[in-house]
Amino acid sequence: MSTKSSDGATRWLAPGEERAWRAYRRMVIAVQARTAQDLAEVGLSEPDYEVLSTLSERSDGTSGLREQAAKMGWSRSRLSRHATRMEARGLIRRAPDPADGRGCFLVLTEKGLDTLRQAAPAHVASVRRHFVDRLDPQELAVLGRIADRLAGGPEESRDAPAPRSGGAAGGR
Repeated sequence: MSTKSSDGATRWLAPGEERAWRAYRRMVIAVQARTAQDLAEVGLSEPDYEVLSTLSERSDGTSGLREQAAKMGWSRSRLSRHATRMEARGLIRRAPDPADGRGCFLVLTEKGLDTLRQAAPAHVASVRRHFVDRLDPQELAVLGRIADRLAGGPEESRDAPAPRSGGAAGGR
């Protein structure tokens, strides 16, 4: 990615920028692969866990397919196919969305909630082992701020003020 171009329009990465980018990619891939492997040992995929945990956080155990797909960065079609597999395993069920004739709600079943409750301790242990416990509190705080900024989208730049911490909700 650091290839120089004579057109002058491309802002190629400086060596330090390229090292940081590649380190970030290696980190995300490594942590994600390790936690996914640990989830697989308890019979769930990362998307399974994401859907189940999101639904469990809702008072009615329900989320719109469109909303859930956006949260996961998936197309509705991709999530619909995945939901079909989860539904066949009894983890969720679908309910019609009266406001959207082509949409539906994903609804957490008792089996889905039981499955999540059984998997959660192993998942949290995995997140601790592969991520949290490998960083000190200051590193976690910095990484959290960086993640918030990068997840905020392209309109946020390094010139934008960093989010302030503090307050009852931790600044959020």
